Amino acid sequence: MDITIRPATADDVPLVLQFIKALGDYEKLAHQVVATEAGLRDALFGSRPDAEVVIAFAGGEPAGFALFFHNFSTFLGRRGLYLEDLFVKAEWRGHGVGKRLLIHLARLAVERNCGRFEWAVLDWNEPAIEFYRRLGAQPLHEWTVFRVTGDELHELAGVEPNSAAHGRSGSR
Repeated sequence: MDITIRPATADDVPLVLQFIKALGDYEKLAHQVVATEAGLRDALFGSRPDAEVVIAFAGGEPAGFALFFHNFSTFLGRRGLYLEDLFVKAEWRGHGVGKRLLIHLARLAVERNCGRFEWAVLDWNEPAIEFYRRLGAQPLHEWTVFRVTGDELHELAGVEPNSAAHGRSGSR
């Protein structure tokens, strides 16, 4: 099977949003997807991009995507690569698309001198957990992820939710 991976372009934003919505459906979190094409275009291709996207094509059709960005490890003193989202269409699962996306990102991490490559997975997503384990990834049981969003984020910041300082937000 011919699988190709390429960086997304601004013209791909509608496709990226379709993938994000499909991921939301799969993760039973569709009600949390508030991303828009305009917001993604700015976040991915604006003057200071927040993240990058690669798209996988199988048999010439869009099969999956990965959205990632750099984080930083103070202990390593180096940046890392953080995979925010990986999604493969149902009809392409089990055909190597997800593996090829992860290999592509691992190579990017090595090329960019990253000290690590990490991501999170929902605890109920056993197929993904087993897939990641087969690739050699290990869960970090000693860590608990914390998050502040929405009104709580604004309250912590001491900023009214409807103020001019209110920027992009999301619960996932």
